[in-house]
Amino acid sequence: MSSVPRLTKPEGREAELFRDLRNGRIQCTACARACQIGEGQVGFCGIRGVVGRRLYLLDYGRIMAAQIDPIEKKPVVHYRPGSKVFSIATSGCSWACRFCQNYDISQRRQASGIQKTPEELVATAAEYGCEGVAYTYNQPSVFIEYARDVGKIARSRGLFNIFVSNGFDTPEAVAMMKEFLDCITVDFKGSGETDFVRRYISIPDAQAIFQTLLDLKQKTDVHIEITDLIVPAVGDSLEAAEKLSRWVYDNLGPDTPIHFLRFHPDYKMMDSPSTPIETLERHVAIGRKTGLNYVYIGNVPGHPDESTYCPGCKAVLIKRYGYEILEYNLDGKSRCRRCGYRTSIVGPLSKSFSEDRFVSVTD
Repeated sequence: MSSVPRLTKPEGREAELFRDLRNGRIQCTACARACQIGEGQVGFCGIRGVVGRRLYLLDYGRIMAAQIDPIEKKPVVHYRPGSKVFSIATSGCSWACRFCQNYDISQRRQASGIQKTPEELVATAAEYGCEGVAYTYNQPSVFIEYARDVGKIARSRGLFNIFVSNGFDTPEAVAMMKEFLDCITVDFKGSGETDFVRRYISIPDAQAIFQTLLDLKQKTDVHIEITDLIVPAVGDSLEAAEKLSRWVYDNLGPDTPIHFLRFHPDYKMMDSPSTPIETLERHVAIGRKTGLNYVYIGNVPGHPDESTYCPGCKAVLIKRYGYEILEYNLDGKSRCRRCGYRTSIVGPLSKSFSEDRFVSVTD
């Protein structure tokens, strides 16, 4: 349990994902830690606590960060390319990554931030011309009841919803995602290798992540992308990357995008070097060797492998530099304009691009 002051009165809003164990504790079912929380205590995330034998989401509607991002920053590259998303976060997280780049948000194990109702948040997103809402920077399933309330309103106003997630969730959380979520990128670290996640993330293993992905694939229509942070020396095993790539191919399908991300030193791992680009290129080669059609390098602006290539004729489908789209060579049905190959990219191209910038995306 978190070492925050003991709760004496309800705060935030009552949560929905929990069960009463009848032993004086409440079990939270928002993430795979399944914290058993006693009266007045708070779970590992720091934002879900028990008062009066009920679980409360302590930071319901309290926003720690909000900004406008290109969807490619998440990274999501096969869902509504070029879209602007309104990115939000609360405090708290279900993991304790030693290299977290958002540690000032995610590792703050207490409720804090500016109060925003779901209606106010969606109105702000629309006001700034965003096409979607991204729940990101900290693990969104720890504040999933708030995300759900925001997401339903967003959908009703024509905005889509994206989770940037560690995938360390539960069937109950996936069932709630189904109510509002359109897209998810699930972030592995060190290819999910057990020794790595135990030492650097503080979880026992990655099994819950794989189960979440299976549940999403089998029980929802949510678009899935995979990322894998490659940490030099301690989390860059090619064998582990091949195992992960084969699992993705076998269970999610060859058209599932996978991004191998460059590590940058941060938080408690400032002495670690950035991932060599050659290491990332070897990981990409492994992913392609397993049969995956869309394998990317992330966090290396200008690298050829941040662009999308046609599995049919190898032509450039979407040329990128960082988060910017330089070329878009798909028609209105997401087919290659050169050979007609039907891709898995979910269109349309963002309306924010003028028609004369790219080839027309309508037939």
